[in-house]
Amino acid sequence: MATHVRINDPAKAKEFFEAKMACTTGPVELERAMKTNEVNVVDVRAAEDYTDGHIPGATNLPKDRWHTLNGLRKDKMNVLYCYSQVCHLAATAAVEFASKGYPVMELDGGWRWWKDDGFNIEK
Repeated sequence: MATHVRINDPAKAKEFFEAKMACTTGPVELERAMKTNEVNVVDVRAAEDYTDGHIPGATNLPKDRWHTLNGLRKDKMNVLYCYSQVCHLAATAAVEFASKGYPVMELDGGWRWWKDDGFNIEK
């Protein structure tokens, strides 16, 4: 079975990627933003997984505590992460928190990419 690649509309591609870049960040960019204290990192994984290891300085806000909004900030970008690229927990949290007026982004690849790419972790 052959795969056929369609040529997409460049204007739609530009719009899509601008929106993607506005709402996501990668580990390298996050690490740089953390060094300049530009972001608030929020781990939305379960508390026991956070305890096993997390991004340095991240606040843990698991799903059962989202209603508290503890650790979120309105004066900084809140970068949310969950388990992996295929986990939608951070995206679900982003919808919830953005609806309450908090600026949010999602970390591409989540905890798995951060850890597997050898970035610092905290326990």
